[in-house]
Amino acid sequence: MQADLFPDTSDDPVATYLHFTGTVLPAMARGGDVRWPVREDHCFQRIVLDHVCGGVWYDTLKRPAYKHLSYAQAEAAATLARDIADGRADLAALNRQSLIWRGKAPRG
Repeated sequence: MQADLFPDTSDDPVATYLHFTGTVLPAMARGGDVRWPVREDHCFQRIVLDHVCGGVWYDTLKRPAYKHLSYAQAEAAATLARDIADGRADLAALNRQSLIWRGKAPRG
Protein backbone atom coordinates (compact mmCIF):
# COMPACT_ATOMS: atom_id res chain seq x y z
CA MET A 1 0.00 0.00 0.00
CA GLN A 2 1.49 3.33 -1.00
CA ALA A 3 1.20 6.50 1.04
CA ASP A 4 -0.09 8.33 -2.04
CA LEU A 5 -3.33 6.41 -1.53
CA PHE A 6 -3.71 8.61 1.55
CA PRO A 7 -3.23 12.08 0.12
CA ASP A 8 -2.31 14.92 2.39
CA THR A 9 -3.71 18.17 1.13
CA SER A 10 -2.16 20.32 3.82
CA ASP A 11 0.85 22.58 3.43
CA ASP A 12 1.20 22.52 7.22
CA PRO A 13 3.93 20.03 8.24
CA VAL A 14 2.38 19.54 11.69
CA ALA A 15 -0.93 18.58 10.08
CA THR A 16 0.93 16.25 7.71
CA TYR A 17 2.80 14.60 10.59
CA LEU A 18 -0.47 14.14 12.52
CA HIS A 19 -2.28 12.83 9.43
CA PHE A 20 0.36 10.23 8.67
CA THR A 21 1.00 9.07 12.24
CA GLY A 22 -2.64 9.23 13.27
CA THR A 23 -4.33 7.82 10.17
CA VAL A 24 -2.11 6.62 7.34
CA LEU A 25 0.46 4.52 9.18
CA PRO A 26 -2.02 2.81 11.54
CA ALA A 27 -4.27 1.99 8.56
CA MET A 28 -1.33 0.53 6.68
CA ALA A 29 -0.28 -1.52 9.72
CA ARG A 30 -3.78 -2.93 10.14
CA GLY A 31 -4.24 -3.53 6.41
CA GLY A 32 -2.00 -6.56 6.40
CA ASP A 33 0.19 -5.42 3.49
CA VAL A 34 3.12 -4.64 5.76
CA ARG A 35 4.66 -6.30 8.81
CA TRP A 36 5.53 -3.62 11.29
CA PRO A 37 6.44 -3.86 14.98
CA VAL A 38 3.79 -1.26 15.94
CA ARG A 39 0.20 -0.54 14.93
CA GLU A 40 -1.05 2.25 17.17
CA ASP A 41 -0.92 5.96 16.39
CA HIS A 42 0.91 6.87 19.60
CA CYS A 43 3.66 4.34 18.77
CA PHE A 44 4.23 5.88 15.34
CA GLN A 45 4.27 9.31 16.97
CA ARG A 46 6.82 8.16 19.56
CA ILE A 47 9.12 6.72 16.93
CA VAL A 48 8.95 9.75 14.64
CA LEU A 49 9.34 12.30 17.42
CA ASP A 50 12.21 10.43 19.05
CA HIS A 51 14.09 10.47 15.76
CA VAL A 52 13.35 14.11 15.11
CA CYS A 53 14.67 14.95 18.58
CA GLY A 54 17.58 12.49 18.51
CA GLY A 55 16.42 10.83 21.72
CA VAL A 56 13.39 10.62 23.96
CA TRP A 57 11.19 13.40 22.60
CA TYR A 58 9.80 14.58 25.94
CA ASP A 59 13.31 15.32 27.13
CA THR A 60 13.37 18.01 24.41
CA LEU A 61 9.78 19.08 23.79
CA LYS A 62 6.97 20.22 26.05
CA ARG A 63 3.66 18.38 25.90
CA PRO A 64 1.72 18.18 23.70
CA ALA A 65 4.65 17.75 21.35
CA TYR A 66 2.87 18.75 18.15
CA LYS A 67 2.19 22.21 19.58
CA HIS A 68 5.86 22.74 20.46
CA LEU A 69 7.60 21.54 17.31
CA SER A 70 9.70 24.10 15.50
CA TYR A 71 8.94 24.44 11.82
CA ALA A 72 12.11 22.49 10.97
CA GLN A 73 11.17 19.72 13.43
CA ALA A 74 7.65 19.56 12.00
CA GLU A 75 9.02 19.28 8.47
CA ALA A 76 11.41 16.52 9.58
CA ALA A 77 8.55 14.68 11.30
CA ALA A 78 6.32 14.93 8.24
CA THR A 79 9.12 13.76 5.96
CA LEU A 80 10.01 10.79 8.18
CA ALA A 81 6.35 9.74 8.48
CA ARG A 82 5.98 9.86 4.68
CA ASP A 83 9.24 7.94 4.26
CA ILE A 84 7.95 5.20 6.57
CA ALA A 85 4.71 4.98 4.59
CA ASP A 86 6.54 4.86 1.27
CA GLY A 87 9.02 2.22 2.46
CA ARG A 88 12.03 4.54 2.31
CA ALA A 89 12.59 4.31 6.07
CA ASP A 90 12.96 1.08 8.05
CA LEU A 91 10.31 1.27 10.75
CA ALA A 92 11.67 -1.76 12.61
CA ALA A 93 15.13 -0.15 12.88
CA LEU A 94 13.62 3.19 13.88
CA ASN A 95 11.54 1.49 16.57
CA ARG A 96 14.56 -0.42 17.92
CA GLN A 97 16.55 2.81 18.24
CA SER A 98 13.64 4.58 19.93
CA LEU A 99 13.38 1.75 22.45
CA ILE A 100 17.14 1.83 23.07
CA TRP A 101 16.94 5.56 23.82
CA ARG A 102 14.21 4.74 26.32
CA GLY A 103 16.19 1.95 28.00
CA LYS A 104 13.82 -0.68 26.62
CA ALA A 105 16.11 -2.36 24.12
CA PRO A 106 14.40 -5.34 22.51
CA ARG A 107 15.89 -8.71 23.35
CA GLY A 108 17.13 -11.19 20.82
